Amino acid sequence: MKRISAGRVGILQGSRVLFSDFADGGVMWTGQGDRESRHVISLKPPFTEPPAVMVAISMWDTDHAHNARADLTAEKITAKGFHLVFRTWADTRGARIRADWTAIGAVRDEEDLDVM
Repeated sequence: MKRISAGRVGILQGSRVLFSDFADGGVMWTGQGDRESRHVISLKPPFTEPPAVMVAISMWDTDHAHNARADLTAEKITAKGFHLVFRTWADTRGARIRADWTAIGAVRDEEDLDVM
């Protein structure tokens, strides 16, 4: 369990189009087998320690003639950012995917002192 003292909790949210491969014939639309789309998300201002990050697909456009296979995750989470990663495999054809994310964690209090 992650414990955060009251008054020092921050929440950042965002949304990112991960790819739009139908428009340009990209690998998610035309490829086969294991494929990945990876994006670095910066958390500004940064948290004081790695936050809890939740991700979800908020827009999904796939080919109806193939199975829709998807794995969406947050990886390499630090206080300053994380990698938002979408993976698919086999014959799935993804035209477009948008993902939303929420980061919740400890932040600096306005009364914290910088001690050097």
